[in-house]
Amino acid sequence: MQPIARWSDIPIFDDEEAEARFWETHELEARLMSGSIHEPDSRESTTITLRFDPRMLSRIKRIARSRFLNYQSMMKQWLAERLEDELRKQ
Repeated sequence: MQPIARWSDIPIFDDEEAEARFWETHELEARLMSGSIHEPDSRESTTITLRFDPRMLSRIKRIARSRFLNYQSMMKQWLAERLEDELRKQ
């Protein structure tokens, strides 16, 4: 396995298959991995399932990676911001 020392060493993928092939031979160094672990808060949460077009999900992941964020956390942030906007409009 080839270690990845910097986030910028991760290429932009055309599709999920290309990304899967890349991660078969690469891994994040422990320093990067420990810095990317999301610490959940103590509030209760509910798990849901959303279906996305693979290209859209790939683009979301790319944006999150460029911001050094977990893509799911970033999506929750986006939803929270939009919810606040909608509630203000009412």
